[in-house]
Amino acid sequence: MDFKNIHIGSLIKQRVSESGMPTSRLCAFMRCSEEEIYATYLAEEISTGVLLRWSKLLDYDFFRIYTQHIILYAPPSAHTEASKKKTALPRFRKNIYTREIIDFILELISSGAKTKIDVIEEYRIPKTTLYKWITKYAEAS
Repeated sequence: MDFKNIHIGSLIKQRVSESGMPTSRLCAFMRCSEEEIYATYLAEEISTGVLLRWSKLLDYDFFRIYTQHIILYAPPSAHTEASKKKTALPRFRKNIYTREIIDFILELISSGAKTKIDVIEEYRIPKTTLYKWITKYAEAS
């Protein structure tokens, strides 16, 4: 999975293909024509409302793909006074690493594409977290 360059339409098309859901059901749920369904498959980006409907219909959290992108590629937030201001929005204390992200990182290390230090610096994964993954998932392999 390429978390850096996300083409959401092709991912939706893949999920539809895997589910075997008929186009008539897609059209009925999405309230659109077959042509609009096929246009979605070609779209690199779609609105969040439409993506939410696809997520519900296909029983797959497409938003998680973007979350993983943010975890891996967003610049670290500066801990300034402005970032500590009160907000009504929820605050997330920790990154949530999915098994796909962990496998992606461990594959980079095992293939020699990146060193442990490279991973720690580039993706801002804490050293202890990385070493726990290596220990835990090396045993499972």
